[in-house]
Amino acid sequence: MANPEATEEEEESFDQLPAALLATIMTKLDVASICSVASTCKIFKACASHILTFIPNFHLFDTALSINLLSPLLPPNPYLSSLKVDCARLDDSAIDLLVRPSLHELCLHNCADFSGKLLSEIGGKCADLRYLYLGSVAEKRGRAIHISDLEELLNGCTQLEVLTLMFDVSLFLRHNFARVWALASEKLTSLEIGYVSSVMVTELLSPSVGPHQPLNHIRASILPGILKLNLSVDYITDAMVGTISKSLVSLTHLDLRDTPLIEPRITFDLTNSGLQQINQYGKLKHLSLIRSQEYIVTYFRRVNDLGILLMADKCANMESICLGGFCQVTDTGFKTILHSCSSLYRLRVSHGIHLTDLVFHDMSATALCMTHVSLRWCNLLTNHAIKSLVSNTHLKVLDLRDCKSLGDEALRAISTLPELKSLLLDGSDISDSGLSYLKGRIISSLVSLSVRGCKRLTDKCVYALFEGSSRLELQELDVSNLPYLSDNGILCLAKSRVPISVLRMRQCPLIGDTSIMALASMQVDEDRGHGSSLRLLDIYNCGGMTQLAFRWLKKPYFPRLRWLGVTANVNRDIIDALARNRPFLNVASHGEELGIDQWDNSESLHMHDYDDVDELEQWLLEGEFEDDDEEMIDAEINPEMFYRHCFIKKLW
Repeated sequence: MANPEATEEEEESFDQLPAALLATIMTKLDVASICSVASTCKIFKACASHILTFIPNFHLFDTALSINLLSPLLPPNPYLSSLKVDCARLDDSAIDLLVRPSLHELCLHNCADFSGKLLSEIGGKCADLRYLYLGSVAEKRGRAIHISDLEELLNGCTQLEVLTLMFDVSLFLRHNFARVWALASEKLTSLEIGYVSSVMVTELLSPSVGPHQPLNHIRASILPGILKLNLSVDYITDAMVGTISKSLVSLTHLDLRDTPLIEPRITFDLTNSGLQQINQYGKLKHLSLIRSQEYIVTYFRRVNDLGILLMADKCANMESICLGGFCQVTDTGFKTILHSCSSLYRLRVSHGIHLTDLVFHDMSATALCMTHVSLRWCNLLTNHAIKSLVSNTHLKVLDLRDCKSLGDEALRAISTLPELKSLLLDGSDISDSGLSYLKGRIISSLVSLSVRGCKRLTDKCVYALFEGSSRLELQELDVSNLPYLSDNGILCLAKSRVPISVLRMRQCPLIGDTSIMALASMQVDEDRGHGSSLRLLDIYNCGGMTQLAFRWLKKPYFPRLRWLGVTANVNRDIIDALARNRPFLNVASHGEELGIDQWDNSESLHMHDYDDVDELEQWLLEGEFEDDDEEMIDAEINPEMFYRHCFIKKLW
């Protein structure tokens, strides 16, 4: 326990420092770090309160605060230009707190409990806004959004350059939709929409007669300055692709994804003819055409090699190509892309049913400049393809998920890549000995590794990768759905002190309480106390979990944890108690995939350290929150728990 007299002396010494010096130092921190520092003494708390009145950026990403907790952090601040927060616990009552005339950048995630008033208020108050992201607006039952709200947003934000509306805009009336977009800022260069019908997109961009205009009055081009267009639609059609290609003359990035509910008819599908219309002005650098199989198994059945050949003639300068669901395209088509696009650095193919090793047979004849390659659900690929692919020695991201024929020889080839940062091998036929090829230079440089569903892997794969390794950069690890991975493997992982922030080990029947205790006791380095560095932990449906594990999931263990996946049927009362004990923890208990949304990753640049408690929570709650749930209180450590803890301590 801290000595009160020593604490007073430290505060007196801080009091002698110039306030301007303290403020200058603290302004270099992010908001979470400022709050952490503020929790240490009265001097820093006063300084933090002052800083919050003039800092230009307020970014608080993976912690959703209520309005009562957020209000003190957002005092009047005429200098605030960038605001990014998670609004999962906010509603319309927070609009005045969030929407400010000084903003140039506004990013509001999880706005399900807001109504369309949020859009109209932004349009009315944020005339200087350049960047706007709105996620899930009005998705909660009882919340509505109207075309007039969108109209006020577009009419008021005349300086907008980037607009992202991640919700279903097809709810707007079709006959007014195109008219409203005529009000959009002429400076708009990037537009992303969470969902819109293909018919609405076609009508929006078609150079037709304007509403209430004489027949000889042709409407001016809508969105003339758009460079990047990212849309999720019901169907990708020839009509929509053709209209986009003709109307958006400056387009450099086109990202289209559809999710059909039924098999498309020819009039509502993409064919060779539509593909031929892409990139008519020759400016396109990035193209993504993805058919999702979220609802039914469906493909672009009306596109074949001829369509790809016709498109490739106009895409020689393309730098990034993503194609998903082109079941009729063979090696001839895919090979044409590789050999025609000399500047291609990113290639992504999913559900490439006819993609074989022959595509990569003569890689030396290409430019060999690819750094990101994703070949997912390409079951005809074998180890030979990977041996040829690694001729691209600058590969940084390699996604080979669900390529079931890949084995240890592929790993041997991958081990020669000196710059590899992300490796995804889900569902492949690799073994423990194969993973040992990654030990050394590769595992030392990897930031993300996934071996989910690689059924042959056992605890030995963890030993092969981590035992005796040092200075590892690994931050994300997925070992889910491994039937032979047990607590012994996780004990080895914890002992290696890898600073992992994301660990997924769902659906592992042999993982139990001991793994949680080991991770809770994990010491990343000598300068910090015990406590895992994990920010996301997914232990959904792990067979050996009991109520004992939940005692180790409460504070002060796992001080950085923000996302937790568990099984609901373990004990609903305990899960609810855990949520009360850690109000800023996102607890998922129905098997959903976890993840901090990638709308902004810049928080990783200023990660702050924690000791036994999360100072951000402490500062926000002012020490008022107490866990009074008896199920989460350890009156005494039972003999089994004490024995296991002593056993784990010996590992260190």
